[in-house]
Amino acid sequence: MHKNCSVVILAAGYSSRMGKLKFALTLSDGTTFIQRIVKQYLLFGCEEIVVVVNEEGKNYFDKSNLGEQSNFLIALNEHPERERFFSLKTGLIKLKNTQYVFIHNVDNPFADSIVLEKLYGNRAGGNFVKPIFKNKGGHPILISHKIAKNIILQNDYSIHLNNFLKSYLCKEIEVGDKNILININTKDEYLTFDF
Repeated sequence: MHKNCSVVILAAGYSSRMGKLKFALTLSDGTTFIQRIVKQYLLFGCEEIVVVVNEEGKNYFDKSNLGEQSNFLIALNEHPERERFFSLKTGLIKLKNTQYVFIHNVDNPFADSIVLEKLYGNRAGGNFVKPIFKNKGGHPILISHKIAKNIILQNDYSIHLNNFLKSYLCKEIEVGDKNILININTKDEYLTFDF
C-alpha cells in the first residue's frame, strides 16, 4: 500500500576510500547495498524512489534492471564535488510528490520497516523526524514538504545539511535498532562488518 512519502537515496560520492561504488557493494546474501535499500522502501510503500548518482553510477544503472520500475528514478548529479547538500537538492527536484521525504545514505544498507514506520507515524510532530539509538542520532531522517521545498530553493551548496536543519523543529524518535548508526566508508569497515 502506497504511503504519502518518497525517498531520496544519496549515492553520488566518489567512494575514493572504498575503491568502488558503495551502492554496488554486496551483502552476505549476494544483493547489493542499493538493491537492499530500494527493496526495503518499495516494501514500505514509498510512492517514488530517487537514487542520486554521479556519471559512473549512472552508467552502472544503465546496465542494470533496477531502473525498470515505474516509481524508481535516477537523478544524475553532474557536480559531485558540490557534495551532499547539492545531491539532495538534485534528488528532491526529481520528485513529483514531496509531501514527506526520507533521506537515506547509501553507505547504510539498512532501512528497517519498524524504524521507517516509527518515523512516518511521527511525521506530524515536527518539520523533520530523526531516529535515535542510545542518545545518538542516525539515519534515515524524514523531512516535510516545507523543508524539501526550501532545500530546492537554496543555492548555497556549501551548507551542511545538519546546519540547515537547525532552524527547523526536529522530533527525535527512540528506536531499538543500532543499524541506524551504520556508516560504511572504508574497505576495512566493509570487510569487518557482519552483514
